[in-house]
Amino acid sequence: MPHTTTDDGVRLHYEESGSGVPVVFVHEFAGDHRSWEPQVRHFSRRYRCVVYAARGFPPSDVPTDPASYGQARAVDDLAAVLDAIGAERAHVVGNSMGGFCALHFGLRYPRRALSLTVAGCGYGAHPDARQKFREESEKVAIAFETEGSAAMSTWYGHGPARVQFQNKDPRGHAEHVTVLAEHDPVGAALTMRNVQKERPSLYDLRAELSTMDVPVLVVAGDEDEGVLETDLMLKRTLPRAGLLVLPKTGHVSNLEEPELFNLHLERFLAQADHDRWPPRDPRSLSPSTTGAK
Repeated sequence: MPHTTTDDGVRLHYEESGSGVPVVFVHEFAGDHRSWEPQVRHFSRRYRCVVYAARGFPPSDVPTDPASYGQARAVDDLAAVLDAIGAERAHVVGNSMGGFCALHFGLRYPRRALSLTVAGCGYGAHPDARQKFREESEKVAIAFETEGSAAMSTWYGHGPARVQFQNKDPRGHAEHVTVLAEHDPVGAALTMRNVQKERPSLYDLRAELSTMDVPVLVVAGDEDEGVLETDLMLKRTLPRAGLLVLPKTGHVSNLEEPELFNLHLERFLAQADHDRWPPRDPRSLSPSTTGAK
């Protein structure tokens, strides 16, 4: 199996399909590299699609040192995957934990990002939600350590923003929960505690985000309550951001609504490839609703 080794000695598993401009997909906490199959099947017809398993998610290595995990480390791992495939630049598509990684990649390596698709991104970012998210993250980490992944999947996989997927596509949702049940409990607990729980609030990064000159597509499900307010903030803060809200949709929009997700992502990538995703026209920021003076 193809893999790359990071500068701290962690082996990351990755897979490639197709040829052309690279598109790297970064998975969410409850998923892994398999969670992008509907996108890889579609986009590998015209792009070089790359998926990888984050550290802590087999078949990638599972370090046992908590210091081996963190938001900055996750971003460097993404850069390591680009290095492994010999790509100086790529489109980056991430969901949830992967969406945070994509956004931070744009901040840290803006010249390497052709575009960023930031889906399901925002949990714990809003100041009013931050403490509760941190407390819940610790509870989830402990549950992985004490209950194990299979037991965890029976409730984490049926959370408030995942039942939409179950209602629309029980078979697809069952496959999604199976992936969660196969998580390494050590890697899952360390990731939840040291990446999810400890990542900086996006609200504290607004100054940096406001100067990030990278095309961004922010994607949210309208029933994914944990991201909506933050995604509006991202739309208003990122100079070249567009906001896509999918109706009657929860957290895993790429799996729950693959046709809609692929349609809008395809249009976005084409516009970014042709430099047709410009900054917002400043005239649209007028406090007037009509333009009257």
